[in-house]
Amino acid sequence: MFTGIIEETGTVRHVALRGNSGSILIGAELVLAGTKPGDSIAVNGVCLTVTTMDTKGFTADVMAETLRRSNLGQLKAGDLVNLERAMPADGRFGGHMVSGHIDGTGTIAALEKEGNATWVYIHTSPAVLALIVEKGSIAIDGISLTVAKVGSEDFAVSIIPHTSSHTTLLKKKAGDVVNLENDIVGKYVQRLLGQAQPAQPHRSRITEEFLRENGF
Repeated sequence: MFTGIIEETGTVRHVALRGNSGSILIGAELVLAGTKPGDSIAVNGVCLTVTTMDTKGFTADVMAETLRRSNLGQLKAGDLVNLERAMPADGRFGGHMVSGHIDGTGTIAALEKEGNATWVYIHTSPAVLALIVEKGSIAIDGISLTVAKVGSEDFAVSIIPHTSSHTTLLKKKAGDVVNLENDIVGKYVQRLLGQAQPAQPHRSRITEEFLRENGF
C-alpha cells in the first residue's frame, strides 16, 4: 500500500523489453534506504517488485499486464519517474490509499497557469472517469491529488508549487500519457452495487398439487 506522496524522482537508466514483458533499471537514492530485493516501490504509480539493487538504483521486472495498463512501456533511458516506497505500518498517511494497481491511462489535454498554481486537464476513458468525483482523490503517475473539476470526457487537478518541484507532472506537456488509479473505496462501492441483486420473493412449498396429494 502507498500514499501517493512522492519521495523522489528517479531516472530510467535502461529498459529491456522482450515482446510484451521485460525489466527496467532505475537510478535512485532516497528510496533505496531500508529497501531490499522483494520489496515494493511504486514507479509512476505502478507497484513493482525490486529484483536486484545496488548503491545507485534498482531493477524491477515488468509483465504484460503492467505494459497494457500503464505508460511504463513508453519509458526510455533518461526519463524521470516518480518513486515511492511502500508505506510502513507506523508511517504517516499523508495522501490517500493507493494500491499501485493502475486502472488505465489518461492523456494531458492542457496545462493552464493560474496564480501560483497550474491546472492540468486530463482526458481519459469513460470507465476511469466514472469513478472520479469532484473533491475526491486520484493518483496521477503515483501522485495523490484532489480532483478539482470533472467534465464529460476529462477531469482537472490544480498543482501547487511543492508538487511541481517534487514530481514529474509539470515536466510533461499536452499529449503526454499518464497513469491513473481511481480511489480504491469508489471501486469497491461500484463492485458491490453492481453485484447487488433484488431479493427473490419467497416461494411457498404449498401448491395445489401438494394439497391434492395430501388429501385436501
